[in-house]
Amino acid sequence: MQTRSRNFRFGPFEVDTGERELTKHGTRIKLQGQPFVILEILLARAGRVVTRDEIRETLWPSDTFVDFEHGLNTSVKKLRQVLCDSADEPSYIETVRGVGYRFIAPVEVELEESESPAGLNGAPEENDRVAIASEMVAEAPAAALTLPSPLALPTAQTPYLNLRKAAGYVLAAVVVLLAVGALLFYRHRANLQNSLSENDTVVLADFDNSTGDAIFDETLKTALNLSLRQSPFLNVLPDRKVAKTLQLMTRPAGTKLTPELARELCQRAGSKAYIAGAIGSLGKQYVLALEAVNCRSGESLAREQVTAASRDQVLAELGVAASKLRAKLGESLAGIQKFDTPLPEATTFSLEALQAFSLGRKVLNEKGPAAALPYRQRAIEIDPNFAMGYLVVGDSYRNMSEPDRARDYYAKAFQLREHTSHWEKLAILAAYYSVATGELEKAAQTYQQEIESYPRIDSAYGNLGSVYSEQGRYEKALEVTKEAARLSPDSVSWHENIGNNDLALQRFDEARRALNETQALKLDDYILHNALYGIAFLEADSAAMAEQQRWYASRPEYENFGLALESDTEAYAGHLSKARELTKKAVATAVRADSRENGAIWQANAAVAEAAYGNAVEARRSAEEALKLAPTSQSVESEAALALAMAGDTKRAKILTQDLAQRFPLDDQMQSVWLPAIRAQLALDEKNPVAALSALPAGSPSVSSQIVGSQVVGSPIEFGLQTFVNNFSCLYPTYVRGEAYLASGQARAASAEFQKIIDHSGIVWNCWTGALANLGVARANALESKTARGPDVDAARFRALAAYNNFFKLWKDADANIPILKQAKTEYAKLQ
Repeated sequence: MQTRSRNFRFGPFEVDTGERELTKHGTRIKLQGQPFVILEILLARAGRVVTRDEIRETLWPSDTFVDFEHGLNTSVKKLRQVLCDSADEPSYIETVRGVGYRFIAPVEVELEESESPAGLNGAPEENDRVAIASEMVAEAPAAALTLPSPLALPTAQTPYLNLRKAAGYVLAAVVVLLAVGALLFYRHRANLQNSLSENDTVVLADFDNSTGDAIFDETLKTALNLSLRQSPFLNVLPDRKVAKTLQLMTRPAGTKLTPELARELCQRAGSKAYIAGAIGSLGKQYVLALEAVNCRSGESLAREQVTAASRDQVLAELGVAASKLRAKLGESLAGIQKFDTPLPEATTFSLEALQAFSLGRKVLNEKGPAAALPYRQRAIEIDPNFAMGYLVVGDSYRNMSEPDRARDYYAKAFQLREHTSHWEKLAILAAYYSVATGELEKAAQTYQQEIESYPRIDSAYGNLGSVYSEQGRYEKALEVTKEAARLSPDSVSWHENIGNNDLALQRFDEARRALNETQALKLDDYILHNALYGIAFLEADSAAMAEQQRWYASRPEYENFGLALESDTEAYAGHLSKARELTKKAVATAVRADSRENGAIWQANAAVAEAAYGNAVEARRSAEEALKLAPTSQSVESEAALALAMAGDTKRAKILTQDLAQRFPLDDQMQSVWLPAIRAQLALDEKNPVAALSALPAGSPSVSSQIVGSQVVGSPIEFGLQTFVNNFSCLYPTYVRGEAYLASGQARAASAEFQKIIDHSGIVWNCWTGALANLGVARANALESKTARGPDVDAARFRALAAYNNFFKLWKDADANIPILKQAKTEYAKLQ
């Protein structure tokens, strides 16, 4: 004989009466004995009052001598504890005073067939009809969402039936069950055929919100996206790809994606399916439905419907529905169990905070990080424990080239990282290590972990490439960045980073091609124009440089970058008066755009150039002005310390150096690039070139000890990308080491250091070190001519004269009163 066991589903819980098991989100919860039986009784009569006497008759027969009242109260209390329910504000079990209890949450019921002992009645129960009705409700299209009241099961006893009538009922039930079974079988088979693969993408439609509450607009779609992003299996079409496809459809980027429009966009983007959502209200309760639809055939792939007992439970129930949908779309149970943090824990408990977060995301895609920032800041004001909110605020500042501000928000996100999903935690860790602490190797390892967990997410590859660039490992950076661009061909960041890495590797033709292809794809941002300016400078294309300056001038939030670039170019050519005026404009423009740190960086950068050119008084003034603008900025303090050391203000430089060492003890670039360069310069100020060279040992892991062609041999962090400047790096440690070799009388070693700077113009661009490296080579050869013997004397002198002439050519119309130019002319005259 066949008997039936019931499976009840409510909220995140599931009860299997056959196995006598209670699970939450698939995890078994210990509940046995009388509390389990009481739960089973209440679920079987969901929506109806079950009297205390009815429970007593089931659990405590009349001939059993127990303290019934105490036993029932204890069991119900234990049951509520397991369900995290409250007697005062119940979500599941309501106390009907003086009568009994009622299960108030909506319940889904399923029946399962199993072998029953001989002699038991195998006729279908009256409640079988509810199981079929429940299945039909679950299959209702999300777009035509109905709001069912809690299911109520019949309570009357089945009347006595004669055999003929009973047989008729049995036959009818068998026919119905066979029909339903066949329907479910073919539906399951169709779903298997239409299930998604790991290479498919899905489009998220906007929610159909019939509640009248605007808080759910945008918010639920963002929440669903965050929930689904936990899955290594599902691949949601990125917002930028959606915006680009809408553009091809001649629709605005912010167009609401109805199911009809989502299906069309899905087809155009080459996705497999779209997921539509709907929410409606039923008194104080909310019903949510999700449906995944094959965008080619229009067939439903999977549906889920859940009910939230209150507004505050909507996010939690949406996460439950998303998890179930993942399983129906083909994701393995193991994958879901591993990557399935409840949605309120993965984001925020606050709908209002998530609404601001959602609006920030939308504005980011349409107008960029500066415009998105106020919305993102509002999100963390509403919920100060919103970890992802802090992360995206940090991202905005990082993308606006304000690393000091970004660092604080990344540190806060790191403190809250335990309240996130797996992928969010990895994103927070990577940002924290790469920006807040500067531990580049840890950041690289974290991005590698992200790639292992989510191998189809482009940002993991692209961000790993950025870390490799900061480490000076440009070949590896290029390799992984190309993979990011392959996964996301419409991302401007990865294309422009490919061009920048080619520039750093002295592959100018490849860089130009990559940047031109980026423009041909109609991708655009300020970093792209920064790279275009860099290659135009290297090719001495003044028209192309002017074109980029016009782009910057048309965008107030980025105009300061263009002015700083132009200032560096003028300083490179010895036009120091023009450079000062442009720096002043760049600083003022940055401050107006609420980017004080950028303004301070431009001021500090100018201070280093002034010191190198011999204008010590101006260098000190400029460095102190920079520190006033952004006194806590790591970038500003680093450049200011170096400028003050080069200008002879050793006392102030030492104070700043000590502060940097204490504040950033783990920062790879600080410990391997900036502090060694500053300490070496301080040693030179004290006429101790041996100590200077000890601070910058050529064989240490922090620097490159040898250059072969354009490739860096050894540990290349000295040549790594400095994220806060317009070019890649001025190679300050290399320059200071060259000066130390000169001061110690090691002419050839000095010449080799300065030549590294010349050979790496794709890193240096228009930094002053690129110009003065020619003078350094000249001085090194002049020194060699004094110590050499025989024909080597003339060879060294000719090399020196040629290098001086190269420098004078660069500074053919330089300001005549620059001290280092006057010295160079005197040296040249003596050499002739």
